[in-house]
Amino acid sequence: MLFRLGIFLSLLSLFLIRSESAVSSIDLGSEWLKVAVVNLKPGQSPITIAINEMSKRKSPALVAFQSETRLLGEEAAGIVARYPDKVFSNLRDMIGKPYQDVKRSADSMYLPFDVAEDSRGAAKIRVSSDVSYSVEELLGMILKYASNLAEFHSKVTVKDAVISVPPYFGQAERKGLLKAAEMAGINVISLINEHSGAALQYGIDKDFSNESRHVILYDMGSSSTYAALVFYSAYNSKEFGKTVSVNQFQVKDVRWDSELGGQNMELRLVEYFADEFNKQVGNGVDVRKHPKAMAKLKKQVKRTKEILSANTAAPISVESLYDDRDFRSTITREKFEELCADLWDKSLVPVKEVLKHSGLKADDIYAVELIGGATRVPKLQATLQEYFGRKDLDKHLDADEAIVLGSALHAANLSDGIKLNRKLGMVDGSSYGFVVELDGADLSKDEATRLLLVPRMKKLPSKIFKSINHGKDFEVSLAYDREDLLPPGITSPVFAHYSVSGLTDTAEKYSSRNLSAPIKTNLHFSLSRSGILSLDQADAVIQITEWIEVPKKNLTVENTTSASPNASVDNGANSTSEESNSNSESDGGVSNGSNSTVEEPSTTDLGTERKLKKRTFKIPLKIVEKTTGPGMPLSKESLAEAKRRLEALDKKDAERRRTAELKNNLEEYIYTTKEKLETSEDFEKVSSNDERQSVIKKLDEVQEWLYTDGEDASASEFQDRLNSLKATADPIFFRFKELTARPEAVEVARQYLSDLKQTIRGWETEKPWLPKDRIDELSTSMDKLKTWLDEKEAEQKKTSGYSTPVFTSEEVYEKVFNLQDKAASIKRIPKPKPKVEKPVKNETEAKSENTTSSEKDTSENDKPAGDSDSSTNEKVKGGSEPHDEL
Repeated sequence: MLFRLGIFLSLLSLFLIRSESAVSSIDLGSEWLKVAVVNLKPGQSPITIAINEMSKRKSPALVAFQSETRLLGEEAAGIVARYPDKVFSNLRDMIGKPYQDVKRSADSMYLPFDVAEDSRGAAKIRVSSDVSYSVEELLGMILKYASNLAEFHSKVTVKDAVISVPPYFGQAERKGLLKAAEMAGINVISLINEHSGAALQYGIDKDFSNESRHVILYDMGSSSTYAALVFYSAYNSKEFGKTVSVNQFQVKDVRWDSELGGQNMELRLVEYFADEFNKQVGNGVDVRKHPKAMAKLKKQVKRTKEILSANTAAPISVESLYDDRDFRSTITREKFEELCADLWDKSLVPVKEVLKHSGLKADDIYAVELIGGATRVPKLQATLQEYFGRKDLDKHLDADEAIVLGSALHAANLSDGIKLNRKLGMVDGSSYGFVVELDGADLSKDEATRLLLVPRMKKLPSKIFKSINHGKDFEVSLAYDREDLLPPGITSPVFAHYSVSGLTDTAEKYSSRNLSAPIKTNLHFSLSRSGILSLDQADAVIQITEWIEVPKKNLTVENTTSASPNASVDNGANSTSEESNSNSESDGGVSNGSNSTVEEPSTTDLGTERKLKKRTFKIPLKIVEKTTGPGMPLSKESLAEAKRRLEALDKKDAERRRTAELKNNLEEYIYTTKEKLETSEDFEKVSSNDERQSVIKKLDEVQEWLYTDGEDASASEFQDRLNSLKATADPIFFRFKELTARPEAVEVARQYLSDLKQTIRGWETEKPWLPKDRIDELSTSMDKLKTWLDEKEAEQKKTSGYSTPVFTSEEVYEKVFNLQDKAASIKRIPKPKPKVEKPVKNETEAKSENTTSSEKDTSENDKPAGDSDSSTNEKVKGGSEPHDEL
């Protein structure tokens, strides 16, 4: 699998156009999240998985609050067993859901959350007695964590992202996820259905020009299962005059079971081992009533299930499960499969439905690709193999990373800064069908007021237009077209409600006019790339037919006048007589340089006449969203408040990380400094025993404070303590450093002085033009440096190693650098150019030249003015006088 992934990334590097931008994709699951980054940096793969702080390629989708401290990802996972009521999971599956459904789901999975109902009827979670967060806010925290992973991995700011969602996500879930991302400061380029992300990765490195194929992508994750039917093909396209084959895919259908996943199998094991433990303890004890015990048991059960995927039996061991009682047991794979017997049949339902509605048979399917962690269960694979009649299923895709890598491809293709150089056509469709329902005065409930707007699997994105004959204000409801196919937890098919106003006033305003047709209302809908349906615009269309007064026009042609008596209207234009070049006047005006003149037609005021004219007006109508319930959009005020709260938590987390870092720095400084002073004999040369003991005493004092009163100190306190210790110990370390650094610097300086002397001697022959005064000045500086070194070394020998050094290595290097600059400035002086002396002319040559010049001037002056061609040409070339071009 790693080899295939390496080939995929290598091929992908050929398909991308280089850019400085970076975008990310986020595969947000019920339990885990994965992040991929597209960043075209030299020397690295174009698409990479962002690892977390524990160097893992996937992170727990968890947020926790403990002692007013927020924990995310791996930090939150570390306290699940101790504080199960403070760690919040499965948040993706709670967004956009009614409170009752969230409560039922949490209880069924033994999640001891304090769930309450908010004003919308959605769920909110209490993290303390006085603090509650909406599901959107908690999910926004997780998305922010994912965004930070992308930025830390790529070392650049990453704001644009594509987020994958399961196909059964409805309108409320998708809108809620976008709001959560907005709270996190993420610009979502698009949501993408999970199966489309996996389909992209499957097709990016394949060639379908010789054969089209149907592929089923089967995904069983932790909480849901779906099967998507994808048709791959190719078409010919012209590029730069050449015919090329372009791959494409279309999602034909997708079916799901939103309540079947790996968690169901784990819950069967949890129930089995809970019963076993209760029997061992007896006395009516039920471990299910104790959240901490259930959190421990669930954690170990997950490991046991993973072991059973590779072995025929697996142990389970939980230390101090309840009341200081340890629990140990074993289970065979056969028993596990027996506990989940009904789940194997349910796992085939999505596949059967896809084949049934597509009209295909199992033999028509080219490949069945498995994705999702739960597809590693051997019994599930055997069940699918038996149904399709195959010995092996296809596992070309990485079960964990297929979706996030394919989503990253989509992000690169949609981004302005990064483009795919190779085309892969993608056609996805809406998982649900939608209808529009109209309600208002004079609108009866019938087929005319309930219209199919979006059939199921309609292409994303799409624009939809509907027109109705109506003249009064009305209301628009958007609903799922089938009540038997609703998103999980949703009981009402209506998901959006709008009021359209201004139509009644418009109808009254134009009622007195002669309407040629009933008033119409045009409704403009959009189905976005993210699968969200909305009413974007409404217009009233008014058509009026009325008589209007227009001026009568009587066109007449006046006689023409020409300079030539033979010219006429018909042939004047073709006349070539010389007289046509002269100016002539007529009643119509003056004609310049034309053979004849025809006057413009003139009009005579004959009054007005009535004409019938049709006019159409489009009047924009006001649209107000009135959606209620869990899918109700947050108000601007609520959204702004949520952003403020999340930003405050981000700042608090940053301060906490800074505090922890400074605390670690202080602790490390104490340990390393004490070890050096207590174990290294070299420090005895530069410090007295009393001085070392004084420093060690202060280190011990700060160390004691660190583990007592300083346990909850602020970042500034840790920094102040560290600065105080350094002020005491650094003089010793400075003297210790100078013990070796100073002699080395002196040796370098003396060697440089010796080399520079040799260089100056060479200048006498190689660069004799160098000014002597500058060289003498350089030699004087050299002598001064040598004298300074001699004096300081002598003085340093008389000084104790415990005292401050007389001079430092830094001072030596500074003087050497200054001397180097002086020498370099002299060496750069260029060699002067040799002087060129003109030859001296004798008197005979000078007189001869003067005589020739005088004769030449006389001959030119004797020329007639009209024959002065050269003079005229010079003027023309110089542009000093105007001339005509023939």
